[in-house]
Amino acid sequence: MSWKPGDAREHMASMVRVDQAGEYGATRIYAGQLAVMGDRLPAARVIAGMAAQEERHRAFFDKMIADRGVRPTALQPFWNVAGFALGAVTAAIGPNAAMACTAAVETEIDIHYRQQLEELGDSDTELSHAVAEFRAEELEHRDTAIEAGAENLIGYPLLSGMIRLGCRAAIALSKRI
Repeated sequence: MSWKPGDAREHMASMVRVDQAGEYGATRIYAGQLAVMGDRLPAARVIAGMAAQEERHRAFFDKMIADRGVRPTALQPFWNVAGFALGAVTAAIGPNAAMACTAAVETEIDIHYRQQLEELGDSDTELSHAVAEFRAEELEHRDTAIEAGAENLIGYPLLSGMIRLGCRAAIALSKRI
């Protein structure tokens, strides 16, 4: 039996695909930030801790993609470069810009994961449990970034708005491509 557009299985596959892409992108952003910052700044130690959590999230979704036979996004090579570049550029601007990047990304991920949880309901307990757990950690990342000075960056609203727009586009594209 072939899947038809709108089939519930394809919708679940789309959720897993976009979540894996998002977590992969997050690991690349942090890799870019740490490549620029090294371990010499207090912010780098905070980022390294968040990066470790993102690696765990990505590994979970990598396994889910393999176990469920979900096609990963074809945009992964682009997210590899774009994520690393975003991380490197924000870190080069300074620690507050790196934290502003995290705050912006995690704000959009909170919205995305909240919407997924509403859509999932009780239909896929494995996915909904992971999304709820990871969402809580993403909110911690956002709050940590704000406490670390994200909003002190000159131009924070502009940088945050651009990054959030990019995240929304990445989510929309990764669901389908």
